[in-house]
Amino acid sequence: MSKTTPGTLHLTQLGIAFALHPYDYDPDAARVGLQAAEALGLDPAELFKTLMAEVDGKPVCVVVPSDAEVSMKKLAACFAGKSAQMMKVPDAERLTGYKVGGIGPFGQKRQIPTAFDETAELFDRIYINAGQRGLILSLAPADAVRAAEGKLADLTA
Repeated sequence: MSKTTPGTLHLTQLGIAFALHPYDYDPDAARVGLQAAEALGLDPAELFKTLMAEVDGKPVCVVVPSDAEVSMKKLAACFAGKSAQMMKVPDAERLTGYKVGGIGPFGQKRQIPTAFDETAELFDRIYINAGQRGLILSLAPADAVRAAEGKLADLTA
């Protein structure tokens, strides 16, 4: 497994400190984020999953705790839209350049509006996919938001 991804390169270019945490990815896991948290011995609330969605047909990236569900109503409101829905897997992979199960908010093929659940601020460090299956990175929440040119919002149901 490579420890260099477009996401880690992006963070390095920005001078943002992060640590890598490889784990054994289980492609058959019902919920990949929860499986990653368990494999790394982390509280699922501090390991954030990256999801690709559409608000009024426009792509957005949403980063929420691995044990939480996104509120589509709150997501739409966050981006001043009327409706939100999850993006189809082939569209998410094509848009980000990552495989589902390995999508991270950093270093995607193009800059997508990104929102992080506000609970990220509860932790000194949060854990997020580094851009490939089986590789998580940890960094300060403020650095994550800055690196993704994102914003914080209440996004969970």
